[in-house]
Order: sequence, then C-alpha cells, then structure tokens
Amino acid sequence: MTSYIAAEEHGGSILIPPVSEIIVGVVAFAVILFVLAKFVFPRMEETFKARVEAIEGGIERANAAQAEANELLEQYKAQLADARTEAARIRDEARADAEAIRQDVLAKAREESDRIIAAGQENLRTQREQLVRELRSEIGTLAVDLAGRIVGESLADEARSRGTVERFIAEIDAPAASGGRR
Repeated sequence: MTSYIAAEEHGGSILIPPVSEIIVGVVAFAVILFVLAKFVFPRMEETFKARVEAIEGGIERANAAQAEANELLEQYKAQLADARTEAARIRDEARADAEAIRQDVLAKAREESDRIIAAGQENLRTQREQLVRELRSEIGTLAVDLAGRIVGESLADEARSRGTVERFIAEIDAPAASGGRR
C-alpha cells in the first residue's frame, strides 16, 4: 500500500504509467515492429511459400506416382491375364498332343499286335501243314507196312502204296470232317 500512496503523491495513477514511459514503449514497439516487418516477416513469408510449394509439389508428385502406379498395376493385371490365357492354351495344346501321341502309340501297338498275331498264326499254319505232311508220310509208311504184313505181300510199288495211303488218309479225314464221329 505504500507504493499506491507514493504514486498518488506524485500526481499519477498506479494504473496509468507516466507519459515518458509510454513514449519510450511506443518508440521501442515501432522499432521492433519495423525490424520484424522489414526482415523477419518477409523471410517467414518466403519460408512459408517454399513449404507450401514443397508440399503442393510433393502432393502433385505423389498423385503422379499414384497414377503411374495404377497404370502399371493395370498393365501388370493385363499381362497376368494374358499369361494365364497363354498358359491355358499351352496346357490345352499339351493335352491334345499327349492324346494324339497316346492314340498314335495305341494304333502302333495294335498294328504290332496284329502283325505278331498274324505272324504267329502263319507260323502255326506252316507248322501244322508241315506236321500234317510228316504225319501223312509216316502214316502212309506205317499203313503200307501194316497192309503188307496183313496181306502178306510187299506193297513196295510206289503207285499202289500212294493210292493206298491216300485212301487211308481220306478215311481218317472223313470222320474228322463230320465232327469226329465214326
């Protein structure tokens, strides 16, 4: 309270400073405001503009990069779809080729099988004919010997023995041709 009383004694108010202090404060404020307006605010404005440009440029570059990435993604998807289509086509061709090869191998196997069977049948037919010839010859010889023993004379005459053998074989073949019955 003493300072309040001392201020009233000098003719001033505690709330209102002396005029000289107001003038010094206004001049100091004006000088500081001038220095700030002349040097600091322009630099701050340049810095803000540079930041705004950098941010806007970054946004533009990011948008451009995003658009390019989207375009590349679409190209990738198209290439992937083409690759899948090509793979499906190649797989189908491979299946068709495999089926053709399978059919070709089966046809060749059938031909080889038929050839082997035909050769075997021909071989059997040849062996059968050879056996029949050998049996006829042997049966003929046995029949001539047997007939010679039974008749008591030698059937050495070839024409007679051949006729006798042919008759005997014809008699043997006749029951076989009629189903094997006598």
